[in-house]
Order: sequence, then C-alpha cells, then structure tokens
Amino acid sequence: MYPNWILQRAYLTPNRIGLSFEGNHWTFEEIKKISVKRAEQLKSLGIDKGSRVAVLGENDSSLIFIMYGCMHLQCEMVLLNRKLTTNELAYQINDAQVSMVLVNDNDLSLLPEDVNYLRFSEIENSDCKPIEISREWPLQQTISIMYTSGTTGFPKGVRQTVENHQSSAVASVLNIGLSEKDVWLCAVPLFHISGFSILVRSLLYGNEVKLYRKFDHVQIAEDIVFGRVTNVSVVAVMLERILHILEERNQKASPSFKLILAGGGPIPKDYLIRAEQRGLKVLQTYGMTETSSQTATLPAEDALRKIGSAGKPLFFNQIKILGADGPYQEGEICIRGPHVTPGYIGRYEVKPSTEDGWLHTGDIGYVDNEGYLYVVDRRSDLIISGGENIYPAEVENVLMGHPAIKEAGVCGVEDATWGQVPVAFIVLKKDVSPDEIKEYCLQHLAKYKVPKEVYVVDALPRNASNKLLRRKLKELLS
Repeated sequence: MYPNWILQRAYLTPNRIGLSFEGNHWTFEEIKKISVKRAEQLKSLGIDKGSRVAVLGENDSSLIFIMYGCMHLQCEMVLLNRKLTTNELAYQINDAQVSMVLVNDNDLSLLPEDVNYLRFSEIENSDCKPIEISREWPLQQTISIMYTSGTTGFPKGVRQTVENHQSSAVASVLNIGLSEKDVWLCAVPLFHISGFSILVRSLLYGNEVKLYRKFDHVQIAEDIVFGRVTNVSVVAVMLERILHILEERNQKASPSFKLILAGGGPIPKDYLIRAEQRGLKVLQTYGMTETSSQTATLPAEDALRKIGSAGKPLFFNQIKILGADGPYQEGEICIRGPHVTPGYIGRYEVKPSTEDGWLHTGDIGYVDNEGYLYVVDRRSDLIISGGENIYPAEVENVLMGHPAIKEAGVCGVEDATWGQVPVAFIVLKKDVSPDEIKEYCLQHLAKYKVPKEVYVVDALPRNASNKLLRRKLKELLS
C-alpha cells in the first residue's frame, strides 16, 4: 500500500504553494480541500468509488481539481486527447467502456452523441455527499489510462498504476535532484503522459506547478529569464521557439533556472548548442506512454558529448537490445522496470504488455561502450510531428475509406518546424483531387495527422508477400 498522494502531501507541506494558474495560487492544503469536495460532489452525482470515467478538458485549474477528485475516489481516469475528432473520441470512449465522461463546458461540442456526460460546472455547483476517502492506495491500482496509436491503426488504452507513476517520479528525481523552491512549468497537455507526470511529481516532490492553458513561447521565455520557474518540459519544436525569443532579445536564463526536460524525439545538435549559449541545460529523454514518461535521460553535461543519445536508463529501469551481443549492435529496444504498464484495456485487454517481464518497444536502437542508448528508428514507421505520435496505419485506414482510393501508403518527411509531417501516396480507382482527400481526412482525423501532401502514383512499393514497404515510399518523390 502507498499513501494517498494528495492527502500525504497536504499533511507534510500544507502551506507550500502547489499550483498556480493565471494569477491564482493554491497551497497543498487548499488543493486537498477542493479535491475532497470534488470527490464528494462526484459521488453525489453517481460516480462510484473505483469506477472508470473519461475526462476531457483543456489545461486549467478546474481540470486538475476534477482529476484529483477522481483520484480520491480511486477511479480509473481515461484521459481524452481534445485534439482528436469526434469519431476518434467515440472509439476511445466505447473501447474503454466508461461509466461517464467528465467534460469541460468549453469542450462539450467535441463529444460524440449518445454519451453520458457531466459538465465541470455541473459538478462544481452540485451538492456534496460525504464519503470515506482512503488514506492508502494499492500498488497495482490503475490511476490513469491513456490511448496511444496502435500499429494496426487502432489506438490502445494503456493502464498506468500507482506503482508505475510513483516509480517514474522517484527515478526522475534521483537523476535531476530536488529543492523546495522548484517550480515546474507545465505547458504540455495534461492528457499526455508528459503533462500528467508533472502533476504526479508535484504531489510526490512538494513542488509548485505553474500551469499554462496553452504553449506561449514569449511568456515562457520571460519566466525562464526572470527566474519565475526552475524546470520546463518541452518537445523539440517548443524548445526552438523559446530559443528564438531569447536570441531575438539577447537574453539568458536566470541562474536559478535548472533544466529543460526534452522528449518526443531527438533534439537537433544545433538546438543544444544554441541552448547552451542561452544558459539552458537540456536533458534529452526517451520514454513512452507504456512507461509512464521517462525510461532513459541524458544528463545535461553529456548533451554535446553524446549527441543523438537518449542517455542511460534511470535508477530503477533496465534496457536491453534484443539479439545484441555487445555495444553498437542494433536491435529492438526492450525495457523492464516498475514503471512499465501491466497491460491494456478494451480491444487489447488480452494482449500482454511484456514478454518475460520485458516491454518490446518496436523501436530500433543500440547502446555504446559506455552504456548510453541511441534510438535509431522509433517504431520504424512512426511519425513524430511536434512531439505527437502518428502511426501511418491509422491514417491509411482512413484514406482507404474514401471511395476513390484503391491503395494508400503514408510516411513521414522532414519538416523544419515540426520535425516530421505525414505525406500520403495513393492509387486511385477514379479521379479525385488531393484537396478533396485532405478535406476528407480532416473529417476523420486530428488535424496534425492529416497528410500535408497527397501524391497520386501508379503503384505502391511492396515485397513478395505483398506487404507495403513504407521505407521505400520516399523514393517515389524522386
């Protein structure tokens, strides 16, 4: 059993600021009181202890207090990505078999029809029903469920437990250190593991979270320069925009600023050099939804010495390269540790998450002679655009639904802003314009998944088994 993080943190440091948002501040004691009230309100509205609910909302304090209320009730929270289309959300809600969707009033229009929901305002204005809140949580209790794109085109609901989140947070702090004055800036979505893990770290570490509704590179740069925050989590495209502002203004980070945690794909060498010139320490990481954030992290002092590396596994974690007999031999990256998910839900509930205790990532990489991990190809076909994962199979499934398309193949191409963007190659059954195809995709896919270019070709590259060779799609461009 582990302590209820919210109650324990309020007991240890009740008067310390735990959250700030748009000029408002809450101590951990205030966070506890509001979150307990939300739990009592949710109970009065029929949300039972241990039930599975979905949560949909933009980054704001209301979302956090709703989440914490659910945690008091020991609910399994399915955190919905508000960038998705109605059809995509419908799949996840149905697959998860949730009892209710808790939705920010502003996001009500995103929900599919015939879904049971409670608006945040309805919850916040309802009566309370006193409940007994557990002071301890079981190790394997599922806290959150996040959907990640599946290689078959169907997203998978990944379970993340008390042990997963807690192990990840403890391993991280053993790497980066801790001060009671730390303030972690959160401008990444709370429905992503990168955002939710910041909340977990706050409760376990006792540090303040400065929450942003959305990414604002100008304001964030000012926070870094004037010492209002100590830590920031970003992806590469966010880092570049922060650097651009600092360079434009000829400013450097405050001496009190500690580090930038950078995930979602490799960071270009140029960014690292520019960051060092601005007084920024950048720690590159490797992780995934199935590992509740970081598995390996590269120390800032090695950022330029080990260009392209994701570092070494954190304290409790293990990494091996399948089939490798020594350093520099490439193979599938496998992960073991207490941060690895125990499994999936819904369509993939019967699919084991590990083999002999190891999570097979599908990523190809190697470790060097000092034990530093290098990721050669992330899931081979995976497209990482601005930190968002896009699986070609999911986009291809949508394209194949168009009556004019006979075959479809999708791959990523380099992009100066987003790192990569998806492009599509199609074989037609009848004439249709690329713009019409893009418009069709917009109706079925999140905007970031829609192909930026659509190319009509006579045939797609395939092997002897007629399997699509996505790695050869780029050759069609020439």
